[in-house]
Amino acid sequence: MPEKTPGKQLLHLVLGGELSSLDETEFKDLDKIDIVGVYPNYATAYSAWKAKAQRTVDNAHMRYFIVHLHRLLDPDSAPRPAG
Repeated sequence: MPEKTPGKQLLHLVLGGELSSLDETEFKDLDKIDIVGVYPNYATAYSAWKAKAQRTVDNAHMRYFIVHLHRLLDPDSAPRPAG
């Protein structure tokens, strides 16, 4: 049984893959995207991202990202820019 995470659940997705170019965030092959997982908060997502990113440090085209799923699922809850 998964452990309960204290605080509000803010889902984050960690994924990565080889980029077509270092100047863009377009993946070279969508069939080879590595879906690392979905995490209940930023801290655990960051930990998973860091572990994957460190394993691929020798390949400059390999990048991992954290997607803030909670912002996509509930756009009204996202912080609004000041001004």
